[in-house]
Order: sequence, then structure tokens, then C-alpha cells
Amino acid sequence: MICALVLFACVVCASPAALADAPTDAAAIFEATGVQGGVVVHVGCGDGQLTAALRASDSYQVQGLDRSADNVEAARGYVQSLGKYGPISVDRLRGNQLPYVDNFVNLVVLEDAKIPLKEALRVLTPGGVAYVHRGDAWEKTAKPWPKNIDEWTHYLHGPDGNAVAHDTVVGPPKHMQWLGSPRWSRHHDRMASMSAMVSAKGRVFYIMDEGSRVSIELPSKWKLIARDAFNGTVLWKRDIPQWHSHLWPLKSGPTQLARRLVAVDDRVYVTLGINAPLSVLDAATGETLSTLEGSEGTEEIVVAGANVYALVSKEKWELEDYLPAFNT
Repeated sequence: MICALVLFACVVCASPAALADAPTDAAAIFEATGVQGGVVVHVGCGDGQLTAALRASDSYQVQGLDRSADNVEAARGYVQSLGKYGPISVDRLRGNQLPYVDNFVNLVVLEDAKIPLKEALRVLTPGGVAYVHRGDAWEKTAKPWPKNIDEWTHYLHGPDGNAVAHDTVVGPPKHMQWLGSPRWSRHHDRMASMSAMVSAKGRVFYIMDEGSRVSIELPSKWKLIARDAFNGTVLWKRDIPQWHSHLWPLKSGPTQLARRLVAVDDRVYVTLGINAPLSVLDAATGETLSTLEGSEGTEEIVVAGANVYALVSKEKWELEDYLPAFNT
């Protein structure tokens, strides 16, 4: 593992086994663990009904594991009957090692007594939870956030603009942690397809043009996207109806675009449009919590402690000066 475990928070929770059905059981598990999106692994999945219910929304990827070939076949059949196989999958478990790289899974629902807790903690992301069935109760164990992994909340690391992270884990890559789309940007000689990226509490947020890669002359489709930083699961997307022209030459684009996105703790601060006001979003769901009145024309956002600062320009923005006549 790349980090040492120094603290575990263990709570014995009431078993959801007595609840009425799989969706109710799954809801009880999420309520007990607090996990919101990401990769969920159900070890000892049985017939797959609870496994399928653990995909509570599109923000989850779920895999069931079982030692019994009959259970695997039954669980696969059940998930396929729902038309949900893919985001939900089932595989045979062999041995006592979980088939995942370190720091990859957000929630391990463990109903196989042969898998040691240490192995579940190995595959968990920092902040992830192991929910272990022991007798008639469930035990919750959270993996702590290591002190040697830093966040990158602003364009230049933090509100002070000092682009140096307090991180001793980062280094030459040793393996591929995850791979997401798109595999390439829209054009090498026009505006960059990614305008901004920040990270906080195990999530990555970025503004990306998802327009067609066939031709840069086709319309742009700008979105604010949230992924789990450790496994790449897409947690949510928000449309940005109007952004700077993607036909801006020479790759980069206006420097202030990268300063319009900040993530701190469980909040995202962003302008969801080129002239839009500053919005505050829930980092887990993407839901708008508030919009700051009078912040139209924000070109830079800084969050320091309990204070939110916005650099606002009321002048005509570059959009009017540089937008090509026929660009839509």
C-alpha cells in the first residue's frame, strides 16, 4: 500500500437483514455508511438481489463476488433480467484476496467470513467504508484519509496561489489506477478541451468540452463533471450552456477560465456559464445549494476559510470580442 493506516473508526450497527426487501436493505447500508457514489463491492453476493439494489443511482458501479459458481450464475441471471448488467457485474471469488488494486473501492459490503478486514481495507479508498456482517449485526470500519495525500482545491493549489502540494505520495506512476473518457481532446490547435480541474475529499471536478471529436467546427458541449478521484466513477455532470468559444486559437484559451472552479470539503464553487453568477454546489450530488447574488461576471474564485471571494468584471467580456460570426 502507498499509505499507512493509523486510525479506524468502528461502529456496530443494526443489521438490515430483518428489513423487507433488497432496496430497503441497500438504503439502510448507505444510510449507515454515508457512502455517496463510486465503486461498491458486495462479497458473498448470493442471488444478486442486494447487489443489484446497491446501485442506487448512476453514480455507482457495483460488483458482486461469490465463491459458489451456482450463486454467480443465479446473480448474473437476475441482474441481466433487470437489463442492468455492465454497471452491475458479478464474478467468481477465488482465494482470500479481493481482485482490485489498492485504494480503489468506496464501499465493501462483506458477507464472506474468510476475507480478513485487512484485505477489505487494502482495496478501500481513503474515506471508504467496510461494512462487515458479523453474526446478527454489521460492523462499520472507515479508512482514514492519510496525512501524506494532499488536495488541490484551486487553480494554483490553494487560496494563497502557491502551486506546491503538501503531498509525499505523488511520484512516477507504477500502475494504471483508472482510465476514463474521452481519450483525446477535440483539436490540437484550438482551445483546450479542458478549462479547469480541482480536487477535494477524494473527488475530481473539471470543466470539459464533450463536443464531437469528428470536427472542431461542430458545436461545443461544455460540462462540469465530477468523478471519484481513486476509481474514476462519474458521479454527476452539469451542463454549461455557454462558455468561451472553442475555436480560440493556439490550444489554451483565456487564463481566467481555470480560476472559475474551486472545490473545498463538500462544496464546489463555479460559474455555470461564461456570464453566469457564482453557484455553490453539493460536491456529492452536483445539486445547486445557492447562487450568490450580484456575482455575474465572476472571473476568479477564491475560498479561504469561511470566506468566498469573487473577482467580478462588469465590462464586456471577451466572448463578444472573440466569438466567430457563425459559431453556435
